[in-house]
Amino acid sequence: MHIKAAGLIVTGLVLVTGCSAGSSSPKAAPTASGTGPAAAPSPGGSTAPGDDGAAAGTAAAFRKWKIKPMAPAPAPPKVKPVRTGSGVPPVVSDVPTKEKIVFVTFDDGAEKDPKFVTMMGELKIPFTMFLTDDIIRSDYGYFKPLQKLGNSIMNHTLTHPNLRTESESAQRHEICTQQTKLKAEYGSTPRLFRPPYGNLNEATKTAAKSCGLQALILWRESMQIKGMQYQRGDKKLHPGDIILAHFRGPSELKGTSMTTMTANMLREISDQGFTVARLEDYV
Repeated sequence: MHIKAAGLIVTGLVLVTGCSAGSSSPKAAPTASGTGPAAAPSPGGSTAPGDDGAAAGTAAAFRKWKIKPMAPAPAPPKVKPVRTGSGVPPVVSDVPTKEKIVFVTFDDGAEKDPKFVTMMGELKIPFTMFLTDDIIRSDYGYFKPLQKLGNSIMNHTLTHPNLRTESESAQRHEICTQQTKLKAEYGSTPRLFRPPYGNLNEATKTAAKSCGLQALILWRESMQIKGMQYQRGDKKLHPGDIILAHFRGPSELKGTSMTTMTANMLREISDQGFTVARLEDYV
């Protein structure tokens, strides 16, 4: 369902594909928050003027990973198309834009594949991580190099419950406690929240607002092992779509690594003529 707020359209569609079977969540539901240090370099080799060596290096990385190079992401808009403020946080599945850009997000944090860090450092693709404490606390450090690349860490609850089944006070505990933990571990307070499984109600919005969160982030596509699961019947990406993926390993991906799954996702994005932009620049 699309909701008009401050003259702009934001999406409030509740989905059921996130963190479904195969997820390694403690309570059985989806993760994250916070912004990372610097903004990630634009994908496809966009660099500062005169930095031809860096551009060539990024182009070589796309060849190495067998992904068609993406065009540089456009400059971030001067005014974010999804407005956040003092009211109820908007629920966002896509960003209103005509640019051929999409936004990549990763949930939970179960798989900690070192090759993924290498790949994303080489490709310079921006993405947002929605992390759950019960899933990441065995190795908080894994996500810090990804954050240093300019990728934000956001809130995905403390234990990954189905929030619809929880009281408002229980939801507040799940969300606010994770805010505190992520700030302590990663040095920044999350602005964005993704409810596990995409399940939310009015109490979720109220709890998220009370914890200082500015928007609830859902998705339009979810990445499976080799291809995407599309919400729309045309089975195509649309400008401004948010894509859901997970930190999952071979045991959940039928022998496929997270790095291979991500490469498959980036190929699908590139093959459809899209590039990847930084979600926090638009919300």
